[in-house]
Amino acid sequence: MARPIQLEYRRPGKATTVYRESLVLDRPDVKVLLLDPYEGRSVHVDESVIQEPGAPIVWYVFPERWYDIGRFHLRDGAFTGWYTNFCRPPEIVGDRWIGHDLFLDLWQPVQGEHRWLDEQELDDAVRQRLIDAGTRRRIQNERVMMEYQLREGAWPPPIARDIDLDQARALDVE
Repeated sequence: MARPIQLEYRRPGKATTVYRESLVLDRPDVKVLLLDPYEGRSVHVDESVIQEPGAPIVWYVFPERWYDIGRFHLRDGAFTGWYTNFCRPPEIVGDRWIGHDLFLDLWQPVQGEHRWLDEQELDDAVRQRLIDAGTRRRIQNERVMMEYQLREGAWPPPIARDIDLDQARALDVE
C-alpha cells in the first residue's frame, strides 16, 4: 500500500518547497515516489516544455546517492524524458523527508541528446560559498560517472526505465 510522505525540498539561497507525494515502492536501495499532480510552474529546456502543471512525475530516490531521477510528463501523460537532479542523500525520518538540491541537473529527452543544466548556477553557488569545495568535487565525480554511463547507454539506472507512470499509479492503489 502506498504511503503519503512530505518532501521538504531545500535549495541553498532559496525558499523551501514542500511536496506531498506517495511512496509507491520502498526498498533499501531505492524509493519510488509518485507526485500526481505536480502543481509547480512549467519546466522548460530551451523552447521545449518538459513538465507541465497538473502532470505527474515519478521520482526515484536513492538513499545513499547524490542524485535522484524524475520521469517527467505532460498533462496528457506523455513521457518527455528523465531529469537527474544532483542533491545530497535525503534525510528520511518517517514520513518527513528533506532533500538538499545541489544545482546541477541532467536532462535526457525521450528523443535527442542529453543536456547538462544549471552549470552556471552551480558555479555561482560555489563562488557565493553556498556549496563548499568538497561538495563541488563530489558533484564533479558523480558527473564523470554519469557521463561514462551515458556513453555506455546505461543511464538512467534500470529502475527508472522499468517502473513507468502506469506502473507507479498501479502501485499507488495497491
